[in-house]
Amino acid sequence: MASTVQQPGPAAPAPASRWDGAGSAAELAAANGLGAADAPLSLPRYLAALWQRRHFVSSLASARRRTQYSENRLGPVWFVLNPILSAAIYYLIFGVLLQTSRDIPNFPAFLVIGVFVFGFTTRCTGSGATAITSNTGLIRALHFPRATLPVAAVVVLFRDFLISLAVMAAIVLLMREPLTWNWLLVVPAITLLTMFNLGLALFLSRLVAQVRDINQVLPFIIRIWMYISGVFFSVTMVSDRLPHNLNWLLEANPMATYISLVRDCLMYSEVSQPWAWWAGAGWAIFALAGGFWFFYRAEERYGRS
Repeated sequence: MASTVQQPGPAAPAPASRWDGAGSAAELAAANGLGAADAPLSLPRYLAALWQRRHFVSSLASARRRTQYSENRLGPVWFVLNPILSAAIYYLIFGVLLQTSRDIPNFPAFLVIGVFVFGFTTRCTGSGATAITSNTGLIRALHFPRATLPVAAVVVLFRDFLISLAVMAAIVLLMREPLTWNWLLVVPAITLLTMFNLGLALFLSRLVAQVRDINQVLPFIIRIWMYISGVFFSVTMVSDRLPHNLNWLLEANPMATYISLVRDCLMYSEVSQPWAWWAGAGWAIFALAGGFWFFYRAEERYGRS
């Protein structure tokens, strides 16, 4: 009996979930919308992921705040006491001994505003600089946008600064400065300052994560910056005595701009010149956009060193 030889038919298609090699695995992952764990997100997706974790940022900021003050009996009160004590020391040195207050009306209020405002930036730069290096364990254990760490650092400091801002305003009133509608302009001035501080924190987070020695020289840089930002003196009066090619170094200083904006609102009962507001907005946008971009470009490298 002759056997019938059946011709093989077309092979059945392989299941979609079958893995038969590296190429197929890559195609399977792509078909299901999966990517490598370390694949960097595009900028729009990164911003969306950062926004989705806004509650994590708030919780992390609250946890950092409790940890920061847990060992102090006075807790967050030190955030207010530190600038007050600093202002008292600076008044003794610059107001009494060096007599820099002679040409400045109401020098105590002038000094308090400068110390409080610059102190906010000092704390943001310090906390932002260590946002990555002090959280390497968290970075290696969990997958999340690393920008949440410097953002949380600035958020917790901003919350404390709102309290110190109220204390600063009370001190200015005690120094017999009138309460006017111009005080409301403090809100946009502080908003621009916070944007600038956040950009600076993001920039320093990556910089210190890559070159940790920078964190050792940062306090000296901040101190020099404070001395040229008009905290103890009037930038306008000093710049008039300097050569023309050095004037712009003082007038273009972003912190001198922000301090002047706040002083104009609280002390002089006048609206700052339009160029000062444009300068403050320009510095805020440049620092925030540039700092975020600089930080984002190294997202996949944080925590590996």
